[in-house]
Amino acid sequence: MSRKLIVAIDGYSSCGKSTVARELARRLGIRYIDSGAMYRAVTLYFLRNALPIPGPVELLSDKTDYAPILDKILITFRVNPNSGRSEILLNGEPVEDEIRTMDVSNQVSHVSAIPQVRHRMVDLQRESGEDGSLVMDGRDIGTTVFPHAHLKVFMTADPKIRAQRRHEELMAKGQNTEFDSVLRNVVERDHEDSHRQESPLRKASDAIVLDNSHMDREEQIAFVLERIKPLLEVGANV
Repeated sequence: MSRKLIVAIDGYSSCGKSTVARELARRLGIRYIDSGAMYRAVTLYFLRNALPIPGPVELLSDKTDYAPILDKILITFRVNPNSGRSEILLNGEPVEDEIRTMDVSNQVSHVSAIPQVRHRMVDLQRESGEDGSLVMDGRDIGTTVFPHAHLKVFMTADPKIRAQRRHEELMAKGQNTEFDSVLRNVVERDHEDSHRQESPLRKASDAIVLDNSHMDREEQIAFVLERIKPLLEVGANV
């Protein structure tokens, strides 16, 4: 690909954003960055070090300076030599599986709502866009990180369907979790992500909605590739 192309994929939790974004990047031959994994890695650091995590109410009066904590966190990505897939490292340690646990899922919306955390991650994400074409997924990629992305996709699906997918994923990994607790987590994260003060989850005015409640992965990929095709024909340029 000779021209720079930025694809922003936002949407609700457990919509399969990462799956779609990763496969799109592979087919286009460009980089993929999972912004959600970055917030999960920060959350994992908080949990490992027993650091207080403010809830929505506590955050309103929270005066904590998180800069010293964030200065101790190094987040990088690499391609796993065995699987060939991109994975995230927290201070040099691969944590791709550990950041997907329910413990992290239950706290990641709280951590990502902390303004200092949000600002630090957004800066890192924007820097990654300076190095060429990429596909990035998250909650505020098309609205905050890359408001001028060439293509913005907003993914959604029925909460119960999303919870079922997430539950099956966790069970496949040997994490025995009740479906009701997964559904509750999905609903609570939707509310917190949409109502936080800092970069709330919302659809960009120029984003294309992809409701994948009844679509398989290949149908989703085809949906987005069809919207990318015109950009490749005329040549995206920023």
